[in-house]
Amino acid sequence: MQQQLQWQDNLVQDYGDDPISVRDTSKYQTEYIQGFVEKWDSLIGWQTRAEGEGDFFIQALREKGVKRVLDVATGTGFHSIRLLQAGFDVVSADGSPEMLAKAFENGRRHDLILHTVQSDWRWLNRAVHGEFDAVICLGNSFTHLFTERDRRKTLAEFYAALKHDGVLVIDQRNYDMILDQGFKTKHTYYYCGDNVKAEPEHVDEGLARFRYEFPDQSVYYLNMFPIRQSHLCRLMTEVGFQQIQSYGDFQETYRHEEPDFFIHIAEKSYESGNSLTQEGKKRTGYASTVVNTARDYYNSEGADRFYAEVWGGEDIHIGLYETQNDDIFTASHRTVVKIASLLDLTAQDRVLDIGSGYGGAARYLAKTIGCQVTCLNLSEVQNERNRQLNQAQGVTDKITVIDGNFEDIPAEANSCSVVWSQDAILHSGNRRLVVQEVARVLRAGGHFAFTDIMQQDDCPAGVLAPVLDRIHLDSLGSLSFYRQAATQAGLEEVRFVDLTHQLVNHYSAVLAEVDRRYDEVIVTCGQDYIDRMKVGLQHWIDAGQQKYLQWGILQFRKMA
Repeated sequence: MQQQLQWQDNLVQDYGDDPISVRDTSKYQTEYIQGFVEKWDSLIGWQTRAEGEGDFFIQALREKGVKRVLDVATGTGFHSIRLLQAGFDVVSADGSPEMLAKAFENGRRHDLILHTVQSDWRWLNRAVHGEFDAVICLGNSFTHLFTERDRRKTLAEFYAALKHDGVLVIDQRNYDMILDQGFKTKHTYYYCGDNVKAEPEHVDEGLARFRYEFPDQSVYYLNMFPIRQSHLCRLMTEVGFQQIQSYGDFQETYRHEEPDFFIHIAEKSYESGNSLTQEGKKRTGYASTVVNTARDYYNSEGADRFYAEVWGGEDIHIGLYETQNDDIFTASHRTVVKIASLLDLTAQDRVLDIGSGYGGAARYLAKTIGCQVTCLNLSEVQNERNRQLNQAQGVTDKITVIDGNFEDIPAEANSCSVVWSQDAILHSGNRRLVVQEVARVLRAGGHFAFTDIMQQDDCPAGVLAPVLDRIHLDSLGSLSFYRQAATQAGLEEVRFVDLTHQLVNHYSAVLAEVDRRYDEVIVTCGQDYIDRMKVGLQHWIDAGQQKYLQWGILQFRKMA
C-alpha cells in the first residue's frame, strides 16, 4: 500500500490549496513527476534548440581551455550529451532521479554512457568529488532556489567544485522583462517544442509560476524565483567569481528587454582587487557589455578631443541655460553648482563621483567646500586628463581618481557620505545594480544625488531606437524606475528637480557650436566622428521636443 501511494505521488503534482504560496527550494523534488519528465524533451525540442544555440557553449568552453565539465542541471541530458559528443569529459548531476533516469536513457540512444550523480546543489560536494574546469547550470535551473541563503550556498558549492582557473556557465530567463513589462517569447532558443505552451500563470517579485501545456491537453507547473539579472551577477561576485560576461540569447550586444534568456560566463581566476585609496588602479569584477562599450567609446581619440575642446573639457554633461547666449562651459558648470546647493556638504564629507568624466565636479567640491572626493570612471583616457587637471589646479591632495565601473564599486560598505553622478548611469546595462552598489557604499543618512537622461514613463515603445542605436545603448531608465530601484535598495526620495527643458537647450547649443566650428573640429576630431555626432545630437533634440525624454536632479537618502 505504501509503495502504491508513493507511485501515485509521482504521477500528480501537488501544490495544495494555495499554489501561489508554495515558495520552497525543496519543492523541485516533487515537481518533476514521471509524466512531466516523459514530456520534457517535447518541450525542449532537441533539434530546434541545437540549431538555435549552435556551438555557443562548446566554443565558449573550448576558448577557456575546458576539458572536464560538471553539468549540475542535467535534466534529460541535452547539454551533457552535446558536450560528450564534442569530446568533453562530463559528469552529469541533477537533484531529480526521474530526470537522471531519462538522461541516461537518452544517452544510450546516442550510444553514450552518462556518468550520472544525484545531488542537491546545496550539498553538491558531498556527492561529487574532484575539481572541474567548468560547471554548467543551464535551462533556467538556478531559479528553483527561493531563499538568498540557498542561492549563496549553491554558488559557493559551484565555486568549490571548480579548479582555481575554472569557469561557471549559468543561464536564466529574462525575469527583468517579465517583471517590468510582462511576458513575451520568441520561442526560438530554449523551449522550442511544437505545439507546446510555456507561459507564466502568476508573477510577482518572489514567484514566477509557469504553466506548461502539451498537445495531449496535459498541464504541469513549476514554481520558480524570478531572479533579476543584476541580482544573480551580484551574488556571483560576492561569492568570489571575478570577471563575468553576459549574453542575451547568445548575443554579446543586445537590448535589455529583448532576450528571452541571459547567459553568464563567470571566471574564478583571482586577481587582487583594489580599494578606493589606491590611486589609478583597476578593479576586476562584473561589468555589463554596455559599460564596456561606453569605455571603448570614451577612450577613443575622437571622443576625447570632442569633449575636451567642444564640450568644455571640465563638466561634460547637460548644462543649465539662462539665456540663448550662454556658452556650453558656463551652463555645464552651473549644473554642478546647482546640485551642490541641494547638499549640506562640509569639509568632513567623503564624496564618491561615479562616472566622473574629467572631474570638474570633484574640483569644484574640493576647492569650494574642501571635502575629499573620489572619482570613479571607466575611461582611462578621461582619468588621465582628470589627474593632469587636478595637478594643474593644486587639488591632488583632495581628489583620488580610480579606473573602474559603477556596477562594481571598489569601496567598503558604509564608507561614503555622498554619492554623486551626472549623466553617466544611462551607460549601464544594469542600472538597478548601480543603485544597489550606491546604497551599499553609502553611510546611513548619506545622500545619492545624480542626473540622468531618462525616458518618460509613458514613452511609446520603439520611438527611441534612433537615439539608442547611435550611442550603443539598449534602453534608458525612467523616473519611476529609479524611484522603484531606490526604494528596493533602502533609499528614500528627498526630491526630484524637473529640468527636462534644459535637455533640448543643451543639445541644441552643442549642435550649434559644432556647426559654427565645423571646419576646425573635423580636423581635430575627424570628419566621420563629427558627422555621426551631428546626427546623434539631432536625434536627442528630436526626442526631447517630442517629449519622449526626461531630465533633472534626483536626490535620495539612505535610511538608517
